[in-house]
Amino acid sequence: MYRHHRFTLSTLRYLTHTNPFPFHSHPPRHFSTTPFRRPPPDPNDPSTLLKEDAFSLISNLWIENFRQPDKLITNLSSTLRRFELWLLAYQKVTTDETGSYTPRSSIQRSELENLLALRNAVVDGNFKWGSRLKFFIKSPIDKTDHDSLSKRKIKIILNTTQPTPFQDRIVQEVLLMILEPIYEPRFSEKSYAFRPGRTPHTVLRVIRRNFAGYLWYLKGDLSTLLDGVKVGLVINSVMRDVRDKMAVDLLKSALVTPVVTSKVDDREVKKKKRKYQKKRVLNEDEPKPDPYWLDTFFGFAPEEAEKVPSWGHCGVLSPLLANIVLDELDRWLEGKMKEIYVPSKSDVIWNSPEGEAEQGNTSWPEFVPTSGPDKTRKMDFIRYGGHVLIGVRGPRADAATLRKQLIEFCDQKFMIKLDNECLPIEHITKGIMFLDHVLCRRVVYPTLRYTATGGKIISEKGVGTLLSVTASLKQCIRQFRKLSFLKGDRDPDPQPCFRMFHATQAHTNAQMNKFLSTMVEWYRFADNRKKIVNFCSYIIRGSLAKLYAAKYKLRSRAKVYKIGARNLSRPLKEKKGQSPEYQNLLRMGLAESIDELQYTRMSLVPETDYTPFPGNWRPDHVNALLEYIKLADPKTSEEQQSCIREQGLVTPQDYISMLVWNYKRNSLPMDHFSLAKRDESVVGNQHFLASSNQDDTSKEEENDARINGAQM
Repeated sequence: MYRHHRFTLSTLRYLTHTNPFPFHSHPPRHFSTTPFRRPPPDPNDPSTLLKEDAFSLISNLWIENFRQPDKLITNLSSTLRRFELWLLAYQKVTTDETGSYTPRSSIQRSELENLLALRNAVVDGNFKWGSRLKFFIKSPIDKTDHDSLSKRKIKIILNTTQPTPFQDRIVQEVLLMILEPIYEPRFSEKSYAFRPGRTPHTVLRVIRRNFAGYLWYLKGDLSTLLDGVKVGLVINSVMRDVRDKMAVDLLKSALVTPVVTSKVDDREVKKKKRKYQKKRVLNEDEPKPDPYWLDTFFGFAPEEAEKVPSWGHCGVLSPLLANIVLDELDRWLEGKMKEIYVPSKSDVIWNSPEGEAEQGNTSWPEFVPTSGPDKTRKMDFIRYGGHVLIGVRGPRADAATLRKQLIEFCDQKFMIKLDNECLPIEHITKGIMFLDHVLCRRVVYPTLRYTATGGKIISEKGVGTLLSVTASLKQCIRQFRKLSFLKGDRDPDPQPCFRMFHATQAHTNAQMNKFLSTMVEWYRFADNRKKIVNFCSYIIRGSLAKLYAAKYKLRSRAKVYKIGARNLSRPLKEKKGQSPEYQNLLRMGLAESIDELQYTRMSLVPETDYTPFPGNWRPDHVNALLEYIKLADPKTSEEQQSCIREQGLVTPQDYISMLVWNYKRNSLPMDHFSLAKRDESVVGNQHFLASSNQDDTSKEEENDARINGAQM
């Protein structure tokens, strides 16, 4: 009976403080008091599904998985339905496709509806990988109308190799955003490839820091796993930590669906060939290809980092899946580290029974003092992609036994047959090649200084071995020969780089300077950094000199250097570099400035970076996550509060709040002495309030005293 007399809280406030009918003295007769009910959100409207920021969603995924790294994941469907992640994946793939960032405001509603249709198809199980003709969403630069194609073109599309569909790349990015935070805290710290914050430079610094003192090395080449493995092995590895049916079925279908890799018929290619082909003009939205310097530097990729896995239709997910599969190998090798470790008290480096002690000289970790014949038996390893480097300290028999066990493990777990040639055992004196750097050992006699028990500084001559990480000159020559920059091995002769024949001298010099800068950074931690970079500069300078000699018809490199100087900074066209008017034109901005070629002398090359590397190193984003989790933990706050109480300190927040409260109650500042004794705050407050009722003279004196205390 009271149904028509109920009001909402907002309606009552509105009727109490305002007049809802300003033009009437009385409310109208037909006044409804029923509260307004909003219609439910439309599930097919993309704008109503964007409730939260995608970056905050991903951040929460990283935080939760690093907070509980061993938790079994059983429900990813709700995360997979979040439309914010799909929109972020669309923005990322579109940016890679067009070469420019796509803000949310520039995305049309029709594209959002197509993206929502793709998400619904994935969630409902109607999505098929590798579709060639039917798409839920297309690339912004794809203007092809597949409905109007001829039968011959449709046959070519269905039977030849085509780029990865745009919608497949979006689904891959969404799965990568969800799965990467789950597996990153579970991976071993000895794995460095295809992971954020870990580079080949990290591997070289870890080797310099932790591999000093190892005598025997095993180099394992498991790169055949990166070419492809059985689907059941990948799915079983994924299901160790993720048991969500929707995500597992998506991965399984991506691995099972066949990929068409046939080529176009040679007859059709010959028909399309012309005698004189013009330069291809890029479309309006088509991204530019990699510049010459970057393409050249990619040709210098070492053997261990050259191969990137690509399994089925997984795309960018393939490196993550490869690490998931090879994580079993990492865990097995970590168990072997504990089994092999046998400490010796006479060993100067590792003599702790637990095996967790730091090296003897942390400020110079690559130096190992000599010790007796009885050494601690120990091993360590690093895995970069499908390549494993294992160091063994002890007799060669330990390395041979480990190799035999590793061959059996790979045969049982990964179904690959390895032999002794795939796992060679090499001594440190022969030099170990890894990531185009050579690990070798040198005997040094440094002067060791230490403090005795009485505080006296003692200096004595020591002897030991030094782990050296040098860049391989042979590998550098081989890479230059592969890129057609030189010919010959023993006496390399630079060859002209005719790919830059039609570019200007300023553009060519700028490209080569960028290439040399990347080479200087690549050899940053090599002991022979100056020598190897000077060799690269010699090859590049000789190649450019031959190119300019052929381009400007100067006949020889000597004539090029005479006109353009040693660093090729003077213009060579029509011999303008010798004219005095060129400097005036350059000063007025009427002539194009030409950058001089960098690192033409060895003294200009920077020194090797010997910055100490911490033993328990972690990437910056991992440190930030762990620090955030620690600060968000209530136990951390309780420990801080208890420490403050024990030391009699006051937090700035408590100090400011007490001062403000004191000003509000008594219009007087509160001294710091009363804050330090807040256990007696009740008695102090009562005494302070009683003193406010005294005469004016005592109040002024007490006021001055408290102001002085607060200032102190």
